[in-house]
Amino acid sequence: MPRIARFVRSHVPTVYHVISRTALDGFPLKDSEKDYLLHLIRHFSRFYFVDVLGFCIMSNHFHLVVRMHPSDYLSDDAMKRRLESWFPKGREITPKTIAQFRERWSSLSKLVKDIKQGFTHFYNKHHNRKGYFWGDRFKSLIVQNGHSLINLLAYVDLNPIRANIAKRPEQYRWCTLGYHVQTNNQDNLLSMDFGMKEWGEYDQTAVLRAYRQFVYETGAVDTGKGKPMDPRIVAQERKKNFELKRYELFGYRSRYFSDAGILGSKEFVQDVFDQVRHLLKSKDTRVFTPLAGTSGVYSMKRLRA
Repeated sequence: MPRIARFVRSHVPTVYHVISRTALDGFPLKDSEKDYLLHLIRHFSRFYFVDVLGFCIMSNHFHLVVRMHPSDYLSDDAMKRRLESWFPKGREITPKTIAQFRERWSSLSKLVKDIKQGFTHFYNKHHNRKGYFWGDRFKSLIVQNGHSLINLLAYVDLNPIRANIAKRPEQYRWCTLGYHVQTNNQDNLLSMDFGMKEWGEYDQTAVLRAYRQFVYETGAVDTGKGKPMDPRIVAQERKKNFELKRYELFGYRSRYFSDAGILGSKEFVQDVFDQVRHLLKSKDTRVFTPLAGTSGVYSMKRLRA
């Protein structure tokens, strides 16, 4: 029986909720695997015509909420600059190449395929195995902007709460709120456009506070599916008007003190990295990340070792 065609709208910007599950038993996505999957999402979002609105990477599946843009999203000059970053230096960029990648980079299916294939290659290589990692083809749902979108994003962010593996969404670094709070939205991966124009908020700090409030209030509701958020925690946040104090931000971001491969000044991190480079299997260029909430402290994470 032929499978049902995927619902897509290629002529207008469209929001999709993507869900994909592993084909393996148990919970194969450990911390390092989650980090690498997030790395791939961040990498491909630099090229595809996509706004990443939210995500949550669990131990056996992931959620991704994206807004895909049509193939005319970029001018030819902008396409050429993006393709020069995509290809090795010296590759000729022709009008045919531009046309081909316009189609590719506006495709939800190709975006998810690149992410999943890249992860399968990584996982199989590092676990000395062959074969599939992901199960059946990914599920996708078209989502309307506004209340439908914000409710979906809250549902995605509440996955670790419902699964009883975190008390607060921002404690879980592989979800939207965790990424916003712990990394200060590193590389501007996540769009701040939640489609909630009626909030009347344009400052990013205010928008994030309003979103946190929505997630917490939604999480307090017992839906009968999974664990609701602790009402005492929600009450504490209400008293603070859902604002994160500086000491709280520092606490969330201080995970780099234990998760980083190297921590110190930028010069120190570079010097040590040069000394241990031969111990790492990866030849990728490493990014040294400033630790938010501190002055002059950088970290280098070891995604692969």
